[in-house]
Amino acid sequence: MAQKPSAKKTVTEDPRYVQALQSYETGLRSMQEHKFDKAKPHFQKVLAGPIKELADRANVHLNICNQHLDRSAATQFKTAEEHFDYAVSLMNVGDYVTAREHLEKLLKQNAKADYVVYGLAALDCLTGHVEDSLKHLDEALRLNAQLRFQARNDSDFQNLAEDPRFTELLYPDPGAEAGSSDGDLGGDESL
Repeated sequence: MAQKPSAKKTVTEDPRYVQALQSYETGLRSMQEHKFDKAKPHFQKVLAGPIKELADRANVHLNICNQHLDRSAATQFKTAEEHFDYAVSLMNVGDYVTAREHLEKLLKQNAKADYVVYGLAALDCLTGHVEDSLKHLDEALRLNAQLRFQARNDSDFQNLAEDPRFTELLYPDPGAEAGSSDGDLGGDESL
């Protein structure tokens, strides 16, 4: 009596299973790299596949991807000023790490944005990075001297109130400013 060929293929021989597993693994890798937009279609392929248990897991990961994509869409800004205001709001609630990320992103987009450099100076002061704060404040004041008046009354700089370098930045010697505009491109002696 001849044996019938087995009608049931092993799981690893079923091309739909293999494809679903590959899609799931690719989706996981993309998700771990925070590439949620790339992970999403891979998980959607798994949902259409033949393996219920894998589809259930893929559905959980798909929901996570959607949440991250919704969150990132909520932080799309129409203007740099709007983005800056968001970073300041993060500073105000104490989320200094995320605020720094946003300020540094803004600075990459426009290195001459005086208000962004000023924001970094304030953030540096709030987080105890005195040297960086003084450096950023000096740079912001070079870009826009009018920021001196704001810094004099800004409570974010209260940790520097007693530092003579801070006072020199905010209340410069009037004669020194006139002398420095004669082409003094020397080092940063004030720090």
